[in-house]
This record gives sequence, structure tokens and C-alpha cells, in this order.
Amino acid sequence: MRILFAGFQHETNTFAPDLADDAAFAHGGGFPGLCRGEEVVRALVPTANIPGAGFLAAAREAGAEVVPILWCAACPSGHVARETYERIAGEIVNGIRARLPADAIYLDLHGAMVAEHVEDGEGELLSRIRAITDVPVIVSLDLHANVTARMVELADALVAFRTYPHVDMAETGRRAFALLRRRLADGPFVKAMSRIPYMIPICWQATEEDPARGLYQSLARIEAAHGLPSLSWAMGFPAADFPECGPVVWGYGAEAEAAVAALAAEIRAAEAQFEGPLYAPDAAVAAALSLNARGQRPVVIADAQDNPGAGGSSDTMGLARALVAAGAPDAAVGVIHDPAAVRAAQAAGLGGTVTLALGGKTGDGPLQAAFTVEALSDGKLRTYGPYYGERDMDLGASACLRLGGVRLLVASQKAQLADREMFRYLGVEPTDTDILVVKSAIHFRADFRPIAAEILTATAPGAMMMRATDWAWHHLPEGLRLMPGGPAYSPAKETA
Repeated sequence: MRILFAGFQHETNTFAPDLADDAAFAHGGGFPGLCRGEEVVRALVPTANIPGAGFLAAAREAGAEVVPILWCAACPSGHVARETYERIAGEIVNGIRARLPADAIYLDLHGAMVAEHVEDGEGELLSRIRAITDVPVIVSLDLHANVTARMVELADALVAFRTYPHVDMAETGRRAFALLRRRLADGPFVKAMSRIPYMIPICWQATEEDPARGLYQSLARIEAAHGLPSLSWAMGFPAADFPECGPVVWGYGAEAEAAVAALAAEIRAAEAQFEGPLYAPDAAVAAALSLNARGQRPVVIADAQDNPGAGGSSDTMGLARALVAAGAPDAAVGVIHDPAAVRAAQAAGLGGTVTLALGGKTGDGPLQAAFTVEALSDGKLRTYGPYYGERDMDLGASACLRLGGVRLLVASQKAQLADREMFRYLGVEPTDTDILVVKSAIHFRADFRPIAAEILTATAPGAMMMRATDWAWHHLPEGLRLMPGGPAYSPAKETA
């Protein structure tokens, strides 16, 4: 079995200001940077929680020949730059053309990519591949994919993660390999899909809690009951202003239509259950301090709207200001993206004092103060938690700055704080800290829930709104509910 393999991942927040350019994909945003050929195999180590890594491991075990072309990812942001999309997509298509014949193609994609000139990045890539070959194409997708009709039509099969935090990324790659073998053995699948008529805020999508937990249990039950090779539900990425944004259920097999209809009915019935508490920055800090006073620590506050894993700039200072204003005696905030502040800290040296305007370059303004330089680092660390898996990460030159009882972890590169080592590399021990502020929405839970006395979700400034009603939409389908329970999108209302 000869399989061609490529990966091109980006989750696009069309409301975020910065583009994903060549440099963004070269770095990787917490994941391996762009790699080609055998570099892909070396980057996607078996211990990494990455779909491509799981696929490669399963293929090796089966004795298949996998021919890697390239693999890349970038930190979620605004649109993928036109030139960058064309360069990477072109290299994938030309690489496939040059390496044919093959038995199949495996693509490690995200499913929510929007380029400056292409609103359905994955569908466009599949279309270009289909123009050169009709061999089976199997695709792994993120749980936050905005799955389009074009993607379902052009791929032989799409298979999505089933957990958020995404602790099953590598496992999804293994499932993609099993699906590929099934496709080669049995021939083309019967397909079915169904759109869900409401968007789900990412802060209420955690699969460790209901209703998502129960619905994914139903997914597995329905898949087995109908004997399907695969059934998937992507909750969607509710920050992409294009006509096919939103949750989708799809499946393959003789009973695909019945299985998809059964799962979609359960998801529609659960709409009102997708809700939870959200705290303004001052209220979140007050609640955390109250819990601390009762002996509960650490309390973790999710700075969900400035989550770089959803397009946030990772530099807004709303929660940092609230902690300082409240006189929090023992708190840490991470990771703030501010290369200039790191350079200033390096110049001042360990133990030195540096006066600067920290963060706030893209939204709520910086935090102006005199900080003590408590730690410096080259930014190289190794993660061990369930989300990133065991692998190396490079956050670039970094510094820990102290202001009163608040320590602020500052890095030269952006990555979602979803591993305890992203505190430890700058000398902060998460288990010994009263309040931890993480620039993440859900992924941090995989590594922090076991140590957290309580988790609070805050709505400090940022590019990823927890309420889709806070954005001005222009391209959604009429009637799609922006939040569970409404209101429904109306083009006439938006243009009035």
C-alpha cells in the first residue's frame, strides 16, 4: 500500500486582524514548523498528539509505505495570506502529481481555513487534487472544522476529533488510517450529512461536560448500532464569516442517512443545554480570591477571548490589570506575546527593573508599570501534558516579569497555554500558585483540571468572542442562530 501524505492546518478567525503568512507556518504556533519529505517523519514523533503522527504510526505498524510531501500548521489568526496559501497548496498539489501513482492520499487538515481569496481553504485544496487524480482521499479534521458540502463531496471520507480538549488528535489519525484501509477494501462509501441550525460558543463545547459529553457518547453508540465505518460531528468554529460556518454531522456506510439523522436530532434537542457562567475580569478575580480565602488553590481563570488558539493576539491585559488592581498576592498570567518587552527585560537582566508598556498592542492598551525581571529563558521547553503530548516547543526568548504579587510570563512567539510546562519554563510552579490565568478557552483543561480547585471562564478583551452576537456578521445563511436559543441571523438586519 503506497500512501501520499500532506498536512496543511489553520483555524481562521475572520474577525482577527493579523494574517497567517509564511513566517507563521514556518514557526508552527506551538506545533512543528513547516517540514518537507523525511523531515515530516522526524517532526511528527510517535509521542506527539498530532493526527499525522497517529496516522504514520498506524501505517508503519501495517507495513504501508507512506510518502510525506509536507506538513505545516500556524497559530490560529485572521485569514491565511493569499501568497502563502497558493505557495503551500501549490507545493502539495505538485508534490502529489510528481509522486503518483499511489493507492491513496491522506491529508491532515483542520477544516476551518479561510484564505484572503478563498473562503473554503480545504474544499479548494481538495478540488485542485481531484483535478489531477481520482485515487481515494481520506482526511482527518479538527472538531472545530466548518465542514462544507464541497469537502464532503470531494473527499472519500472525512473523520473528525471527538474530544475537546483535543486529546484524541493522534487517535483520530489512527482512525483515518483504518478508514483508508476500509475504503480500499470495500470501495466508495455511501455519504450523508446534516447541518445543525445553531452555533455553539467554544467555551461551552468541552466534551468532559454535558451536553457535549453525552452527545459524543451518543455518536459512538449510533455509529455502532448502524454499523457505520465512520460517523463524525464537528461543533464548528464560530468565528468565520462565510455561508457554511457552523456545526455539521456526517457519516459513511449503508445506513449513513439514518445514523446522521438520529445524531442530528439529539444535537438539536440539546440546544438549550449549551450554556454556562461567564465572568467579567474584575468579577473573575474577585471570585478567585474568595475561593483562595477558603483554602482553594490554584484557581484557574481562562482568558478565553484572548486565546491564541482561536485567533487571539495573546497580549490583551484585562485580567492582568484586574489582578493588580485587586492586589492579588500570588498570581501568574501566561503566555503574553510581546517580543519588545522581552528584549527590554533581557537588557535589564535578572533582578533588574524595567519600565515599559506591556502587551495591549492590538486591543485594550498596554499595562504601563515598572516590572522586576524575575526569570529569563530562551523559550525552549518540552511539553508532557495530554493536549500537546510529549514533544519539544519553542516560544522564543522569554521573560517572567513581576508586578506586586502578579507574575507575567512574556514570550516572543505565540502559542496557546495548554501545558503546565509553559509556566514552569519561567520558574512558575502551577501547583503552588493561588491564581493561574491561562490564555486558552478549553484545551488547558486537559493538563490543568487535575490540579485546579476551580475553573472560571472570563470575558476579558480579545479577538475570540464567547458570544457570537458581539460580532457584525455579513455572510452567514439566513436563520442560523448565532447562539443556542437565538437570535437568528438575518442579512437584512445586518445591512440595515
